[in-house]
Amino acid sequence: MKSFFDEFKKFILRGNVIDLAVGVIIGGAFQAIIKSLVDDVISPVIGLFANTDLSGMVAKVGDVEIRWGAFVTAIINFIIMAFVIFLIVRTINKVVEKTKKKEEEEAPKTKICPRCRSEIDIEATRCPHCTSEL
Repeated sequence: MKSFFDEFKKFILRGNVIDLAVGVIIGGAFQAIIKSLVDDVISPVIGLFANTDLSGMVAKVGDVEIRWGAFVTAIINFIIMAFVIFLIVRTINKVVEKTKKKEEEEAPKTKICPRCRSEIDIEATRCPHCTSEL
């Protein structure tokens, strides 16, 4: 039983698990900000054109209320969140791509033959100029 808890402790303290937990918590807090933006700013502005609050728009079918305004508000929330996440991931990918390019550029492509001092490919095992083994 102790090995089970040791294994769980090792799992929970791995860096990527903690990073994921922090991401989920920040994502939840950010979702509250986006929801407030849509509910308190965007929906009322859209409601100016419809002369009503968008989230309160309801269609009655018999005794059932279909709250299509709340659905549209949820779609706007989703689109804003997806756009912000896209921008964050895009920025991170560009930074990672730049660092990879720098690493690739810094890696030498050629080397100098110790016998004839000619420039040869880095992966060569024999010099094409003097045929010495490298």
